[in-house]
Amino acid sequence: MSRFLRHAATLMLLFAGCFAAAHAAEPSLQDALSKLAPHANPQVIGLALAATECAAAQGQPPSDRLAVIDYSKPSTEPRLWVFDLAKRKLLYHELVAHGRNTGENLATAFSNRPESLQSSLGLFRTLDTYVGRNGYSLRMEGLEPGTNDHALARALVIHGASYVNSAFARQQGRIGRSYGCPAVRNAIARPLIDTLKGGQYVFSYYPDARWLHASPYLKCSRGRAMTASLNAH
Repeated sequence: MSRFLRHAATLMLLFAGCFAAAHAAEPSLQDALSKLAPHANPQVIGLALAATECAAAQGQPPSDRLAVIDYSKPSTEPRLWVFDLAKRKLLYHELVAHGRNTGENLATAFSNRPESLQSSLGLFRTLDTYVGRNGYSLRMEGLEPGTNDHALARALVIHGASYVNSAFARQQGRIGRSYGCPAVRNAIARPLIDTLKGGQYVFSYYPDARWLHASPYLKCSRGRAMTASLNAH
């Protein structure tokens, strides 16, 4: 081998080693998002990512953005996070309402039934926007049969609401409640909706044993591992 070829081979090996070291040092997506959202449960973020990965493995198109709602937190705390997955950025951390019959400050009951006035759990995909009774709103398709697949028929949409604000929470001990929709503050409703419209994922979590066991998007290996970890705690 000539001196030039030996030198080139050495440079290639050094480059490969540096690339591998840099790649190994890069945090996982779950770790990166958890660092951006220190008030979120990292296991819930991991479960949301596992659900989207499982959905992609089952033929659902990927998404660039992900909204995570943790209904195990009280309504008086911001419990909605919107992430840009491609850029690894936190775009929103907001209050979000649950359904009137889901609970007071704490959510306790969820349903897929029409007229239940309860929130639904699981993985959703966003669709188009429209202007309706609650102003600018975002339709969502529930992807989980028996859990949230009546979301369109129930008009479970993201919209702004005057009762979603900190002052209301201080006065009432909870924010206002919806008919099941994940309503947000009026001030950020339009930009948040525009961030999520057109085929992004929304993941709504609560430690409901039946849903965690039945969800088709938590049955992939990572989803099973994350579910087991949450159950252990």
